[in-house]
Amino acid sequence: MTQTLSGATRLHYIVGDPIAQVKSPAGVTQAFADHGRDAVCVPAHVSPAHLADWVRGASLAHNVDGIIVTVPHKFACTDLCTTTSDRAAFLHTVNTMRRNADGSWHGDMFDGLGFVTALQDKGCQPAGKRALLVGAGGAGSAIAYALVMAGVSELAIHDPDDQRRAALVERLAGLGKCPVTHGSADPTGFDLVLNATPVGMKDDDPYPLDVSKLQPQMFCGCVITAPAVTRFIAAAREQGCGTMTGADMFARVRDLMVDFLLGA
Repeated sequence: MTQTLSGATRLHYIVGDPIAQVKSPAGVTQAFADHGRDAVCVPAHVSPAHLADWVRGASLAHNVDGIIVTVPHKFACTDLCTTTSDRAAFLHTVNTMRRNADGSWHGDMFDGLGFVTALQDKGCQPAGKRALLVGAGGAGSAIAYALVMAGVSELAIHDPDDQRRAALVERLAGLGKCPVTHGSADPTGFDLVLNATPVGMKDDDPYPLDVSKLQPQMFCGCVITAPAVTRFIAAAREQGCGTMTGADMFARVRDLMVDFLLGA
């Protein structure tokens, strides 16, 4: 379907700093068209210092229906939302904002749910599994929360930032859903081995964990989209592990964001 812009076209932004690297505006715009909606997704390069002013300005336009949020604004945009989902409130981070009836913003976070849904697409059901997650940042926190809510039997979190890891472990353990512990780079004994860090984006990056300990029965996943197959995922495949890639995750995240923006 060819997109024809007019005065009736509804606007959605994707905001970040930088923004030139994002690929989602075309895919999100196409998804709107596939749903029969006259709407587009437009990139906006906004610095942290000007984010609040920019959101206030964008809010004045009655034809702006949504904002997709990328690095580094996911935490800050939470404070610019009047309402959020329970998971966004727990994580204090959002990646999508849509209008409330009064024109204010409602935020949600789909990185974790998209990751778990992509796992399930690949035939991996997290429920009852022991999971090792590397990374306690924005994406890692969202994935950790989604894994706990999906019913993993145990979650171990590994991150070189001891303070960040400890805070996430404590908060997730407080949910009382399953044991949440401090992990290491050793995946021995886990069913799910997952990387939610940027380690692997560069050719000379080390592995995010000890791939020599991978076993064929493990399922391995990664959030990185470029390269499409990281050294970690390539090593997992060499060991006979089931895998999912960052592209698998972000296809699902996009679908969830579009459904949310369209009011589903």
